[in-house]
Amino acid sequence: MTNYNTCTLPSGLRIIHLPSASPVVYCGYAVGGGTRHELPGEEGLAHFCEHLSFKGTARRTSVQILNAIEGVGGELNAFTGKEDTVFYVAITPQHFRKAVDVLTDLVFHSEYPQHEVEKECEVVCDEIESYEDSPSELIYDDFENLLFEGHPLGHNILGTAEQVRSYRSEDARRFTQRYYCPQNAVFFVSGNVDFAKLPSIIGPISPMSPMGPISPISPISPISPIGPIRPIGPISPISPITRHRSTHQAHVMVGTQAFAASDPRRWALFLLNNLLGGPSMNSRLNLALRERNALVYTVDSQMVTYSDTGLWSVYFGCDPADVKRCLRLVRRELDRLMQHPLSAAQLSRAKQQVHGQLAIASDNREQFALDFGRHYLHEGRERNLDELLAHIDNLSADDLLSTAQQLFAPDRLSTLIYD
Repeated sequence: MTNYNTCTLPSGLRIIHLPSASPVVYCGYAVGGGTRHELPGEEGLAHFCEHLSFKGTARRTSVQILNAIEGVGGELNAFTGKEDTVFYVAITPQHFRKAVDVLTDLVFHSEYPQHEVEKECEVVCDEIESYEDSPSELIYDDFENLLFEGHPLGHNILGTAEQVRSYRSEDARRFTQRYYCPQNAVFFVSGNVDFAKLPSIIGPISPMSPMGPISPISPISPISPIGPIRPIGPISPISPITRHRSTHQAHVMVGTQAFAASDPRRWALFLLNNLLGGPSMNSRLNLALRERNALVYTVDSQMVTYSDTGLWSVYFGCDPADVKRCLRLVRRELDRLMQHPLSAAQLSRAKQQVHGQLAIASDNREQFALDFGRHYLHEGRERNLDELLAHIDNLSADDLLSTAQQLFAPDRLSTLIYD
């Protein structure tokens, strides 16, 4: 997973390629325009533009876009994040050129016709309403908005129905002209494709950059290659906030601002987070809240890294009468990590578990392709799994203890409760 090929076209478009003998090619564009790039009054526009990009170009109608890929058995998809938007295809190698042509067309040549804007806004509004009906998902966005209040990183990716219904074709064109340009994008591909031929395949259909000379991209800079983004500094924790919702279950989040994608302390948090509430059933929080006390069905913790900050949080859903007890159990597990360094055996087992999990995760080629494409977009270098594992292996018990003491202190944590 380390034999990448990379190059930069005259347009400024960067290409990253990971060879594979698999009969499936995963490829797409990662574009450096997401929710945090929205200006005041543009909330939800990045996600709306992702939807609208499928609604027709000068060469293809929306149905022709779908048929070109799915008609040959491929899959076409996209998603919007806080710092990027990704369009991608899974397809067999013989149809790779078609996939490149379709992806390039919809990313760089979509027309955003007004009649399609009016239709698609209702689709997005239904998506928003569906999301609001799922408190276990909605609480993540509400919590992030509380933690990053007043900053675009806190905005809900979908926006509001009222805001979405106000958008017109010119709004989509303004946003995409600002960010959907080759200089601000990466084309990624994982599969049985000849790298030497990629420039001749992509180059003729990739538009030239309107941005002028290409600036070097720092792998640790929180600056978008097309201009500055609003930085974010330390934010004060929030006292527990309770919001009443008509659900049979309470939903709770506890967390804090954490480390940026370039911060070396993120490795200790990565291991701590996996130990505490990672995907395995033997995580400390799952054992404490579910296995031993049968208080929850779901409990987990997660860490998110952005270019200049990060977020760490715990989520659980439980009976409203058990919220306080669950919070005490979470606090007890956090205190254990703050007060007692891991033994040599515990540390070794935690590292071994991460090794296995990452090996299995890297076997998911679709997710791995999306991951290394976005990584190359934001950091300007290839993702190296061996390097990641080396960082984990070099961690000491004192590294984990220090990080836990820094992040898990009660006066640092914010709490949001739906009951």
